[in-house]
Amino acid sequence: MTNLALSAIALVTISGLVFGTMPAASALSWSWNYSGTSVAANGTFKTNDTPNDLGFYLITGITGTRNGEIITGLQPAGTPMPGNEPFDIDNLISLNTQQLTGKGFAYSTSGGNYSSPFFASFLPTPGYLEVFSAPTRPGFEKLGLEDNELPISFSATQITVP
Repeated sequence: MTNLALSAIALVTISGLVFGTMPAASALSWSWNYSGTSVAANGTFKTNDTPNDLGFYLITGITGTRNGEIITGLQPAGTPMPGNEPFDIDNLISLNTQQLTGKGFAYSTSGGNYSSPFFASFLPTPGYLEVFSAPTRPGFEKLGLEDNELPISFSATQITVP
């Protein structure tokens, strides 16, 4: 490729960045919340804009709070939440009646805790559960005394941006 051609490509790329003519990556915004005995969490998700064949969108970002603690990060899909090994999460959300999969999503909080809501199809009456994992304390193996798995009510809706 000649220097002139490379210069032209660079100029087009730079002008697109400066003047905003390059297409932006598409993402959807969602509002979510869940609650149960002694737990309340809410916030927003960012997802990709195209659902998979089953109607689930991949969660790519999260903000919010859980019991007053700020959510600090989304657990990467395909990995287990600390304290809930070996159960990998998938970070999928849907507008269907069942909004989460059996793998769910997981996040960390400012208190160093981890939470993972998911759909428990194995229950006699299927529904949502949240696994909570507190930081491991010296002398304890993996799970802390505060760790639990509780029934929750979960809801998420897409946010329409004008």
